[in-house]
Amino acid sequence: MQRDFGTTFVTQCAPVMAGLKAANLFRWVEPDAGALAALLDAWRSQLGPRGVQIEVLKSCPRTHAHLIYVYRQGRLGDILHRPAVQGFLCAAGYPRTADCRRCLDCLSTRLRQEQEFPHEIGVFLDYPLQDVIGFVQNKGKNYTFTGYWRSYEDPARARDRFARLRKCTDVYLRCYRSGMPVTRLTVAV
Repeated sequence: MQRDFGTTFVTQCAPVMAGLKAANLFRWVEPDAGALAALLDAWRSQLGPRGVQIEVLKSCPRTHAHLIYVYRQGRLGDILHRPAVQGFLCAAGYPRTADCRRCLDCLSTRLRQEQEFPHEIGVFLDYPLQDVIGFVQNKGKNYTFTGYWRSYEDPARARDRFARLRKCTDVYLRCYRSGMPVTRLTVAV
């Protein structure tokens, strides 16, 4: 049974829609490439004017699964412009640039070539750099708190951030299910 794209989108991306996070990623299965293109075009036309971009970073022709990346380009650019982030990404083989397109193209290539998610994807999902580095250095262990990702910083701070993200998702999902259009749910930035 096919899930509802709108419900999945809001469930996975409410914090991006609200402007609380720069980006999120989710998996969507659609065997019909034309249907996927039409669906994404419809969502892009609604959310693009509000500052939300949508693109496919990876598709699997065998499973028809697609990784849908939803982001706010300006905010992602701010993250990629940080010297510490640039240094981290350069060490991982990315070009030294804050250009979103070049960095996303590099990420997309890595996603298509590797069996596992490249760990630097956390930067593109607006995880704190300290948590991304902590995950890599600790091989996913020794975290101080876990929620939307594994945190390696102050657990109380992480718990508060995760609670805000969860509350946002709950509120947005309730509003969406009650008939509020995504254009009204999405904060213009």
